[in-house]
Amino acid sequence: MQTSNVEEQATFSDDELVRRVKKGEDFAFSLLVRRYQNRVFNLVHRILGIPEETEDLAQEVFVTLHRSLEQFRGDCAFSTWLYRITVNLCKNRLKYLFRRNFHKAQEISETAETDIQTHVSMALANPEQQLLGRELETLIQRELLALDEEHRIILVLRDIEHLPYEHIAEITGLALGTVKSRLHRARSALRQQMQPYLATGA
Repeated sequence: MQTSNVEEQATFSDDELVRRVKKGEDFAFSLLVRRYQNRVFNLVHRILGIPEETEDLAQEVFVTLHRSLEQFRGDCAFSTWLYRITVNLCKNRLKYLFRRNFHKAQEISETAETDIQTHVSMALANPEQQLLGRELETLIQRELLALDEEHRIILVLRDIEHLPYEHIAEITGLALGTVKSRLHRARSALRQQMQPYLATGA
C-alpha cells in the first residue's frame, strides 16, 4: 500500500507538488528536490566549473526555493522558475569569487548549431557515453569556462540543457533576439577554440 502511494506521488505534476508544498505537505517538497537535484547540480557545475563550490551552491538553490516558493504564481513553468533561481545564485557566487580572485576564466544564425551543439552535448550532457573521450570532455569544459559569464550561461542552457529559446529568455530576463545573438557569439568563440579537435574528433 505504501509503495503504491509512493508511485502515485511520483506522477504528480510540478504544479500539483507546488500546491501541496504551500499546504504544508513536506513530502511534496522532497519529491521536487529528488526530481530536480541532478539537473540543478549539473547546471551549477557547468556554470561555476568549481567542484568545491558546486555542492554547496546546489544545496543553497533548494534552500532558497523552499523559502521563496510562496512567491511562485505559475506565470511560467516551475522548471523555468527554478532555473532562474539557480542561474541568479550562480551569477552572485561568481561575482563573490571574482572579488576574492578565487576563480579566473582561462581565457543570429542557426548554421553553427549542428556541429557545435552535437559535440558539446555528447561530451558534456552525456559524458557516460564516452563518445569523444574523457580528455576532450575536459577540454570542452575548460574552454566553456573561458567564455564570459553571460555567454557561458546561455550556451549551457541551450546546448547542454536543451531549453527552448523562449525559456532561456524568461530565465535570463533577456530579449529573445539577445539570447540568440549571444548564443551565436558563444558558439563561434567555443568553436574557434575547439576547431582542431572538431576536425579530427568523432
